[in-house]
Amino acid sequence: MIDKSHRQVIFASSLGTVFEWYDFYLYGSLASVISKQFFAGVNETTGFIFALLAFAAGFAVRPFGALIFGRLGDMAGRKHTFLITIIIMGLSTALVGMLPGYTSIGVAAPILLVALRLLQGLALGGEYGGAATYVAEHAPAGKRGLYTSWIQTTATLGLFLSLLVILACRSLLGADFDVWGWRIPFLVSFILLAVSVYIRLQLAESPVFVEMKSEGRESKAPLTDSFARWPNLKVVLLSLFGATAGEAVVWYCGQFYALFFLTQMLKVDAFTANLLMAGGLLLGTPFFIVFGSLSDRIGRKKVVLAGCLIAALTYFPLFKALTSYANPAIEAAQIRNPVVVVADASACKFQFDPVGKTVFSASCDVAKGQLARTGIPYSNENAPGAVASIRIGQQSFAAFEGATMPAAEFAARSAAFGKEVNAALTAAGYPASADPSRINYGMVLLILTILVIYVTMVYGPIAAWLVELFPTRIRYTSMSLPYHIGNGWFGGFLPTVSFALVAYTGDIYYGLWYPIGVALLTVVVGGFFLRETLGQPDVE
Repeated sequence: MIDKSHRQVIFASSLGTVFEWYDFYLYGSLASVISKQFFAGVNETTGFIFALLAFAAGFAVRPFGALIFGRLGDMAGRKHTFLITIIIMGLSTALVGMLPGYTSIGVAAPILLVALRLLQGLALGGEYGGAATYVAEHAPAGKRGLYTSWIQTTATLGLFLSLLVILACRSLLGADFDVWGWRIPFLVSFILLAVSVYIRLQLAESPVFVEMKSEGRESKAPLTDSFARWPNLKVVLLSLFGATAGEAVVWYCGQFYALFFLTQMLKVDAFTANLLMAGGLLLGTPFFIVFGSLSDRIGRKKVVLAGCLIAALTYFPLFKALTSYANPAIEAAQIRNPVVVVADASACKFQFDPVGKTVFSASCDVAKGQLARTGIPYSNENAPGAVASIRIGQQSFAAFEGATMPAAEFAARSAAFGKEVNAALTAAGYPASADPSRINYGMVLLILTILVIYVTMVYGPIAAWLVELFPTRIRYTSMSLPYHIGNGWFGGFLPTVSFALVAYTGDIYYGLWYPIGVALLTVVVGGFFLRETLGQPDVE
C-alpha cells in the first residue's frame, strides 16, 4: 500500500506531467492535419514527411533540455525546475493553436511551428528526469519500481487525453475540425497550464535533495561530474544503448507508429483509428503498474529486456494481422493482383522534395510517385535500361520519360497516367479507404492493446532502473541525457524514418525493421553490459 502523503506526491507529480505530455503529443496525434495546414507548398508525400520531421524536431532538442534543466535540478532543486518546464511547455503549445497557416503567411508558418516544437522539446527534456527523480526520492525501500511506474503512466495518459479531446472536437465539429477546429485542443493548454502551475506550487522539495543540500554533498558541476568522468559516462552510454534506445522504439512503435500505420497505410479514417488507439491505451495502461511492481520483485533489467525481445520477435506478425483485420481488402488485392514497379533501379529517386520545386520526371519516379500518392503497397523489379512500368496483376501500364517535356505536357501526361493506373487499381480491388463494415474492431483493439502492453513492459520499470544507476548528487542530469537521447532521437524519429522507408520501398512493413533492429541492439548491450540495480544500495 502507498500511504496518504506519498499518494499526494505521486498524484501531484503525475498530474502535472500528464498535462505536459498532452501538450507535447497533440502534434503527433494531429500530424496528418498539420501537414495540410503548415506544409501546403509541397507535394503530399513530402508534406507528410515534413510534418513528421517537425514532430521529430521536438524530440531532437530534448537532450539539450536534459542538460540545461538537469543541471538546474541537481543544483537548485527538483521543484523549481518543474515550474519552469511546465510554463514553457504550456505557452508553446497554446501558441500553436494561434499560429496562422501556410496559406496566410507562407513559409513563415512552418518555421514558427518548428520553433515552438523546439521550445516544447527543451521543456520536456527537463521534465521527465525531475518527475522520476522526485517520486523515486520519496519511495520507501523495495517500492521504487511501483512508485515510479505511476510517473511512467503519464506519457500514455497524456496521449490518451490528447486523443479524447481530439475525438470530442472531431465529433462536435465534423468537417470544420480540419479547417479550424484542430486549434481547440492546443488552446485548451491555457487551462491545463493554470491547473499544472497550481498543483506544482503545492509540492515541497524532495527530502533526499534537502538532506543532501544541508550536508553540502550536492554537485557543484553536475555536467562535468556526469559526462567528463569516464566511470559515470560509461554508465550513461550503456544505459542509452542497453536500456532507453530499445525502450523508446518499442514505445513509439506501439503507440504512435501503430496509429500512423492505421491511418496512412491501411487508410482507416482518423476518427475510428484514434478511437481504437484510445481503447488500446485504456486497456493497456494498468500494466505500467503491474510491470513496475514486478520489477520490485524480479528486477528491472529482466522486465525491460524481455519486453524489447518479445516486441522485436512479434512485430511483423502483429502488423500483418492488423492489415488483415483493419483493411482486409488491401491484403486480398495484394494476393490476387500484386503491384510491381518494373524499372531501372539506378534511375529511381527517393520521393522527397524539401523545397517543393523538384519535378520527378524520370519514368521510375513517375511510376513510384503515382503509387506514393495513392498509398498503394508495391514491390520492385529491376529492369536495367527499361522505361518504367507498373504491373497490376497481369496488366502492365507503361510510364514515360518526362525530362524533355514542357511543363504543361508533363502535367497532362502525368494526370492521364494517374487516371489510368487508379482505374486499374480500383478494378483490381485496392480500396481508396478502409471499409468500416469490414473492420474487425475487436481484433484490431486486441492487437493495439498487445502493442501497448509491450510498451508497459519496457517503460514501466525504466525510471527506477535509471534512477538507481546514478549517484544521487548528479542523478537528475545523468539519467536525463540517455533517457532523452533514447526517447528523443531513437524513438522520436521512428515515425519519420519508418514512413520514409515505406515510401522508398513500397513495402508497408519495411519500416518495422528500424524498431526491431534497435530493440535487439538493446537486448544484447543491456543483457551483457548493464547491471541489475534491484536490491543494490544507491551509488554515492
